[in-house]
Amino acid sequence: MPTSITYTAEALSTGAGRDGHVRSDDGRVDLEMAVPKPMGGSGDGANPEQLFAAGYAACFHSALQAVARAQKVRLHDTSVGARVHVGPDGRGGFGLAVELEVVVPGLPADQAQALADAAERVCPYSNATRGNIDVRVSVVDG
Repeated sequence: MPTSITYTAEALSTGAGRDGHVRSDDGRVDLEMAVPKPMGGSGDGANPEQLFAAGYAACFHSALQAVARAQKVRLHDTSVGARVHVGPDGRGGFGLAVELEVVVPGLPADQAQALADAAERVCPYSNATRGNIDVRVSVVDG
């Protein structure tokens, strides 16, 4: 837990979890959920992995911009893509793995990688997942 709490997000899942409904307390997130087709469902709604991918991509992108500002590096047209994989964990349950693809146009590859590495150290999602799931961060040409 952080030493002091700056913000708390709140959401409620109703219905049947993956085949139910999620809504944030402020209504900004209000989605029908559905099991993805590859997992035997209809695929007619959002799923937790999509929400996690969107959140991780946005959070990591923010961290990237923050470390660049702190280092007085100007960024233009950056993006962060996230792929969240789910599959059997070999212990009877399921596990996650994440791939983050960072695009930092206009910077030398080593400088872009250094920024991505610094972002990985400060991003709350990265801090929460470190040591729990496999997360791979790669910098690609824009």
